[in-house]
This record gives sequence, C-alpha cells and structure tokens, in this order.
Amino acid sequence: MEADGEARPRVLVLGAGLAGLGAAQRLHSSRAFPHLRLLEATGRAGGRVCSQRLGGEVVEMGAHWIHGPSKENPIFQLAAEYGLLEEKAMSQENQQIEVGGHPLLPSVSYSSTGKVLSPELVEWARNLFSILLDQTREFLHVMQVPVPSVGEYLCKEITQQVKEWTDDDETKRVKLAILNTYFKLECCVSGTHSMDLVALGPFGEYTMLPGLDCTFPSGYGGLPDCILSSLPEESVIFHKPVKTICWAGSYREESHEGRTFPVQVECEDGERFLADHVIITVPLGFLKEHHKTFIDPPLPPRKAEAIRQLGFGTNNKIFLEFEQPFWPPGCQLIEAVWEDESPLVKAGTDLQAKWFRKLTVFIVLQPPERYGHVLCGFIAGKESEYMETLTDAEVLTALTDVIRRLTGNPHLAPPKKVLRSQWHSAPYTRGSYSYVAVGSSGDDIDALAQPLPEDAADPRLLQILFAGEATHRTFYSTTHGALLSGWREADRLLSLYDTSKSHQHKPRL
Repeated sequence: MEADGEARPRVLVLGAGLAGLGAAQRLHSSRAFPHLRLLEATGRAGGRVCSQRLGGEVVEMGAHWIHGPSKENPIFQLAAEYGLLEEKAMSQENQQIEVGGHPLLPSVSYSSTGKVLSPELVEWARNLFSILLDQTREFLHVMQVPVPSVGEYLCKEITQQVKEWTDDDETKRVKLAILNTYFKLECCVSGTHSMDLVALGPFGEYTMLPGLDCTFPSGYGGLPDCILSSLPEESVIFHKPVKTICWAGSYREESHEGRTFPVQVECEDGERFLADHVIITVPLGFLKEHHKTFIDPPLPPRKAEAIRQLGFGTNNKIFLEFEQPFWPPGCQLIEAVWEDESPLVKAGTDLQAKWFRKLTVFIVLQPPERYGHVLCGFIAGKESEYMETLTDAEVLTALTDVIRRLTGNPHLAPPKKVLRSQWHSAPYTRGSYSYVAVGSSGDDIDALAQPLPEDAADPRLLQILFAGEATHRTFYSTTHGALLSGWREADRLLSLYDTSKSHQHKPRL
C-alpha cells in the first residue's frame, strides 16, 4: 500500500438506502478509504425506508417494523445505540418472544355482506392457514417438491381439508372466504401478486429472528438520518442518478497523470466518476428493468439470469384518516372478507372493477391519542400497481364504498384524508422487495451477490460489488438483510486494504 493518499483505492457506493449507507459508514470507519463517494438518485437517504407526515404525525410509507428485534438483528442494535427505540421494545422479554414476528392483535373481521364474522370462525381459519404455511417451510432440502409453488401446496392441502369438513355449505363458503383473506395477506408479506409465484422448495430458507416486531416511535427515517450524519457531508451526493457503469476498462483521470481506473460511472447529467471499486445497492426492480444498459460490458449470463428469475413485487400502503372510528374500541386490526371468493377458485383479472378486493387488512395506528383515527391498509400485486394509476379522489371513493359495504352502513362518513405509497411507479425502485420465485432458488440470490469480474485472480481486482436486500440469502426483503449485505461488501474491501483492524467490523456511530 502506497503512502500517498491519492493512490489509495477509490470507492463509489451507488444508492443511499440502508445497504448503501451501511457500506459507506463501514468504509468510512477505516482510514484506508479517503476517496469514498456515495451517489443517490433521489433527494433523500433511506431508499425503501421512507417516513412521511400525515397531519402532524409520522407514518411509514415503506419499511414499517423491525422484524425480529433481538441481538442478532443489526437494525435493532443500531437503532438502540442511536436511542431511537422505546424502552419496552428493548426489554429482554420482548427480544426473546418467538411468535414469528407479529403478535395477534385485538381484531374485527367484516364480511362483504355487511356483518361482523364470528371471532371463533376467524381464529379457526387463521390457525389452519398458519399450520399449513409452516408446513410449506419444510421442503427446503427435499429432493423433489410435490408442487412448484407455495400457493399450489396450500390449495392442495385445503382441498384435502374441505373433504373432511362437516359444516353446512354456507359455513364452508365463509371458511374458504376467510382463508382467501390470509392468502392475500401473505401476498403482502412476500411482496408478490400471488402465492402461486413463490417457490415452495426454497421458502423455508428465509430466516425469522426472535423478538416481538417493533416500530420507531419517531419514524424509521431516523435510522438512515443518523447513519448519514456520521458521513462527511461532501462524500454524499444527492440527485445523482447513474446512467451507465462501465467496467473492465482503463480510464485515465485528466488531472492526475499516470492514474488509471477500471471503472467509470456516468451519471444522467453527464458527470463521470472514476473508481477502483463500485458497490451497487440499487433495488432488484431497477436492475430487472435497466441492467442491460446500466452495466457495460453486460452482466455474465448467470447473473443476468438470476436477475430475471428472482421475484420482485409491489406491496403498497393506503392510510385513511377518519373523523370518528367505525371500528369497536380497543380494536387494532381490521380484516375484510369477501364471501364470494375462495382460494380454490382463481380470481378474475378485471383490475378496474375489483382492485380494492386485494386490500384485506388494515392496522389501526397506535396509540389513538397520538394518531387520531387512522387506518393503514396493505395491498400487494397487480391490484396494488393498478391502484397507483388512480387519483387520490378515486381511491377515496372506492374505499369509502368498500367500508360502507363491509360495515353495512351506507351513510358512513368517508375518510377525511388519504395518503398512499406508490413503490411500483418510483423510477429507481420499481416495486417493494424481492422473493424467491418459482424457477429460482437461493443460489440465484448468491449469484446476484457475486462480485465482478467473477474470475478475478487477485481480490483487489474486483470492480463491481453487489449489495441490497435481494442479495441476502436468508434475510431477503428485510431492512436487516439490506444492512448486513452492505456491511458484507464493505468488509470484503476492508479485508483487502485495511490491515490495521482498527475498524473492528463496527461502524462509527
């Protein structure tokens, strides 16, 4: 390693989501990288962490919970160190609870016939779905799976169950309708249009951490803001969308004789940056749409195939603020059940007529003393993408009609405010998060994470590194997966250049 600072490796990080911020913070904690730059296409940090205001209160347009807030979760640890969490969330008791994420909230289930469904019937259906979903995680190392997708497996099992039901036809119909609601909810969890698109074999590879999922009282956006504030201001450049990353080249810097770089990053505004190493942290949705022009020479076939095969779907939120609640006191979760639907009957594809039926679950933002009467609904898939094309007024009208139908009250006052996310329309995101689709596996995630060139004889010759939630084999779709992937790629470079061990694999807070 030459003593001259100018000869030190030049690193560019693309994207200021948690993967990019995590990588940049980790690299900045070492003296080996004085020429670190972080380029972000938009005007803010955080990526798919996006806290906004609804009235006077913060709501989450993107990432909502810390999933599995316990000692193994770096998001939880970092948030605790920055003082961003409530005492209760940090308690040992909360960290040890193993419920697979969310607790069962006090809920009410409304039927499309305008009545409240029997809590016992709903609980029965929820338990059955949960048991069957757990079974789908048991095919991880099975040589041959019975069916390709999680959805097909669930339907196959439910078909068998129905044969043993002794209820009258009306009760059977309602049971299937409730189960269909949980299919739609699982689409939101997996970020997919249909569970028929989610591969059965690898489904169990996704790992859930212990801990009772918690939120940030002042907004998830506080975390990227804290990381950002630890970086030198001049090292982060906003409103800098990248057009093309040219690698495997020899680019001479005009101002420094004799210094050449293997990578040149050209931005949409024409500005060029030269680098020894570039860490790409853009979402998989963006890579699916642009990788053929974004990276030159083109990606190796195996990596391009991984990008094509892996799933990346949309899960949006719709916030509705009411003057008065229509739900019972103490209720924290509202479920909408369409009684004419069944998971065993394929739904129609008329998005215009039925998009709102995919919106099955609303959480009541807590506490009401702080938020007033605000519901947050979740909607995934093609219906979610269609919703993005509508105006706020059209969404408000449709959902007012839905809520009047569910409650059986045709005179119910409409929400006074609507706010929604539009992740599919976001040009640098193009959706919400990744899943392992039918035809792909965890090997595709590893292929996506593989640095370039693949045949580099010397690790110092690695030019393009990849991070982001879609590159973490067991924590894909999560913020902790994103952060860990950024740390992984930073550590890859630190192991090559920083022999002092001064960083101790710990970001500077």
